[in-house]
Amino acid sequence: MAKGYTLTEHILINYRWVFVCLFLLPISFFYDLWFYLRNWLIFKLTSAPKQHDNKVKYVQKQIREWASQGKKTHMCTARPGWQTVCFRIPKYKNTFKKIQVDLVDILEIDIEKQTVRVEPLVSMGQLTATLNPQGWTIPVLPEIDDLTVGGLVMGTGIESSSHKYGLFQHICLSYELVLADGSCVKCSKEEHPELFYAIPWSYGTLGILTAVEIKLIPAKKFVKLNYKGVFGSENIAKEFTRVSKDLNNEFVEALGFSEDEAVIMTGTLVDEGEVGKINAIGKWYKPWFFLHVKKMLNKNDCVTEYIPLRDYYHRHTRSIFWELQDIIPFGNNPIFRFVLGWMMPPKISLLKLTQTDAIKKLYENNHVLQDMLVPIETFQNSVRIFKETFNIYPIWLCPFILPNNPGMLMPKNNTKMLYVDIGLYGVPNVKNFKPRDDMRKIERYVTEVKGFQMLYADTYMSKEEFRNMFNHSLYDRMRDKYECKEAFPEVYDKVSRSARL
Repeated sequence: MAKGYTLTEHILINYRWVFVCLFLLPISFFYDLWFYLRNWLIFKLTSAPKQHDNKVKYVQKQIREWASQGKKTHMCTARPGWQTVCFRIPKYKNTFKKIQVDLVDILEIDIEKQTVRVEPLVSMGQLTATLNPQGWTIPVLPEIDDLTVGGLVMGTGIESSSHKYGLFQHICLSYELVLADGSCVKCSKEEHPELFYAIPWSYGTLGILTAVEIKLIPAKKFVKLNYKGVFGSENIAKEFTRVSKDLNNEFVEALGFSEDEAVIMTGTLVDEGEVGKINAIGKWYKPWFFLHVKKMLNKNDCVTEYIPLRDYYHRHTRSIFWELQDIIPFGNNPIFRFVLGWMMPPKISLLKLTQTDAIKKLYENNHVLQDMLVPIETFQNSVRIFKETFNIYPIWLCPFILPNNPGMLMPKNNTKMLYVDIGLYGVPNVKNFKPRDDMRKIERYVTEVKGFQMLYADTYMSKEEFRNMFNHSLYDRMRDKYECKEAFPEVYDKVSRSARL
């Protein structure tokens, strides 16, 4: 038994899969079923827009009450920290004034304008279940079911179509926000444009987000997905860069299985699939996607499959990329998949809620969950440095275009640039891994190459370093203009490691 652990903690750490399989899986399944039915009933049988107006008025009422009571503390939403996808639970939820929000509905699908208007707690799974059967989708749809629109706006969102469309914020047409004085404002490129560009990455520090209008594009039935095994770090970098710049590819991503082995995937939307090549990877009995991809390394030629669109969008959900292999080691076993695969995955929020202090400490000292965004020119060197520091595989590689829009995230050379998101999720395989020291090394490197760190992950930077990584000029002006300083903390004070449990 590990030193300092009780018998209960030892069991929860080493046999957590028993608890997950017996309790969290069925709870997760029935919660998803209930939420799906609720969403259908609300959207089909009631007037969600009218309910929305009342919800916004209630948010306004709470903020005005906070002001009338002397503005004693900062504000945040009352959504529990364990419900977010972020690994850590924020400390500030214990001391801030909590604003109750119930903003979980799709409000309007406007086919003529090709837009969908949603509340911020609408999830990606909710969107695909509603839009895809009607023949529509959104250009950038991050792959984990439980990611919410609000989190993808206030934090960030990326998907394999981002080399073409940019980040999630770049497909958003307008935001509705309740400000620190209790007023409600709608902003877009034409209306309050400075506020519009300042909201992404602001992490709820400019106001309470209440609605988002998102661009729609026509959907098709399948993604024609090409898998290509590539060997040698230089070859991987060249091929990945080439396909990322080719806008005929609607989807581009790669999984790296070592520094010299990767499978690069490119896809296009199609309405018909070839007989014998259709692969419904979302079925409960199918192998986990990353392991299916790994098999492509053994193929001599490029392999093509036709994947149903919704299955493709949520291809990493069932195994939570590859994180679930550490929680349920036998989760990809064919017998387990057939018997219990229909309940997978357990809700990330429930996994967080049921963590003991021992598990939290174990994760903190032996686990990395990071996405680093670096210019694509640094691809080969960045992968090498991340290998030397962590040696975590697989790694997720996703390209994205970053327009020269004002806001927290701006290309440092003031021109539109292509970046790559390098996602590291798992247990480091290096000697003497030191979480803080090793992450500080990576943060310094990413800053040097003019890259960025996603805000959901642990941030060890000082406030000065954080402000150097992200452009705060517009953000600071909006904080002053809308009198946010008494109402909300700065972004750094919500995302730094010291601000999270």
